[in-house]
Amino acid sequence: MAENLPMGNPELLLELLRYPMPFGKYKGRLLRELPMSYLEWFAQKGFPPGKLGMLLQTLYEIRLNGLDYLLTELERRR
Repeated sequence: MAENLPMGNPELLLELLRYPMPFGKYKGRLLRELPMSYLEWFAQKGFPPGKLGMLLQTLYEIRLNGLDYLLTELERRR
């Protein structure tokens, strides 16, 4: 799963800060604001296809590995 994530792409991290959830319970909220329980649900049920799925999976892996501080620091510098 994680081997398909483009973690070397800094633009991807910026998108996690500004990309809105397009559907569901958290429609309109930024992906960065989604609770871990929602990301865990996607991890169990399957991430959506395309860009959104890639972003959600990346955010899940970041949180799972305790790397959320990377997004916090990036957000602070913006």
